[in-house]
Amino acid sequence: MSRPKPEFKAKLKIKKGDTVKVIAGASRGVTGEVLAVLPKENRAIVEGANIRIKHQKATEADAGGRVDKAMPLHISNLALVDPKSGDITRVGRREEGGKLVRYAKKSGQILS
Repeated sequence: MSRPKPEFKAKLKIKKGDTVKVIAGASRGVTGEVLAVLPKENRAIVEGANIRIKHQKATEADAGGRVDKAMPLHISNLALVDPKSGDITRVGRREEGGKLVRYAKKSGQILS
């Protein structure tokens, strides 16, 4: 009998609140903040990128109608923006003070 394989979960290098640049797709060149990360789908929602029109039903609180909504983008189409230079960079992880921290490889600056 074969055992079921454990589900592979990749370590995502982009987190909520990071500033990223879209490097591929229709929204290429857009820079924005990550609003949400969807690790099961390897996707992230970026402010101002991949905007689609959603038809929303009216509620008591909202009038409804056509609403612009940011849709998820694949993680591979995003690159982190270096906080020091404003250029795109890769993300590294290192131990500092007994704690694992993320840092920008281009400038070496620690990311929050």
